[in-house]
Amino acid sequence: MSAINRVLVPVKRVVDYAVKIRVVGGKVETANVKHSMNPFDLIAVEEAVRLKEAKKAKEVWAVSVGPSKSQEILRTALAMGADQALHIEVPENAEVQPLQVAKLLKAVVEKEKPELVILGKQAIDDDSNQTGQMLAGLLNWPQGTFASKVEIAGDAKSIQVTREVDTGLETVSAPLPAIVTADLRLNEPRYATLPNIMKAKKKPLTKVTPADLGVDVTPTLQTVEVTEPPKRVGGGKVESVDELISKLKSAGVL
Repeated sequence: MSAINRVLVPVKRVVDYAVKIRVVGGKVETANVKHSMNPFDLIAVEEAVRLKEAKKAKEVWAVSVGPSKSQEILRTALAMGADQALHIEVPENAEVQPLQVAKLLKAVVEKEKPELVILGKQAIDDDSNQTGQMLAGLLNWPQGTFASKVEIAGDAKSIQVTREVDTGLETVSAPLPAIVTADLRLNEPRYATLPNIMKAKKKPLTKVTPADLGVDVTPTLQTVEVTEPPKRVGGGKVESVDELISKLKSAGVL
């Protein structure tokens, strides 16, 4: 049975999913707020490590674009089983948008030559759901998005991806190299054990800048306004169907 040489897994540092988001001064408050790896990226790391454990891949690399604190989530990926990590460092308050991230990842792919890139379908901070598709377009690689199952062929020359779509499940096959974006039901990520956390500190973590990769990360989009959603208003009870219809008509629903 053949195996692909390298799987690349992009990961992002985001505000932890359990934190209640606050908008202060027209921006999401991130100071003194717990951050962690984007949950969908955790799933992507787990899938890549499982492929390595199944002898379908020889090596797993994690890469992250972000400030110095992004090294924390790279160490998490290493503790989960990734072999090496690459940190593309940007200033603390820099906004790197999906297109610029895709261009950075394209530069990494062209240099490191992975046969498969697995990333979360979206980040929970901006919910863009764009980076994987943009990367596939820039590289002219086939893509399997919203993956709930990933299988590499025995000859390591193609991949089969089961996708979650509105009408159910869709299975697609594509030649490698390819891009896969992970959906929620692809797997259940493992917890990093203390021994593996200690081992991760000794694994190689390389740091570069966007300039080293020849990519301009100047934002091309401008965020006009960020506001919190309106507070929900409590419901009410009606005594009859006629009263319900009347209220729906007065609300402009009917």
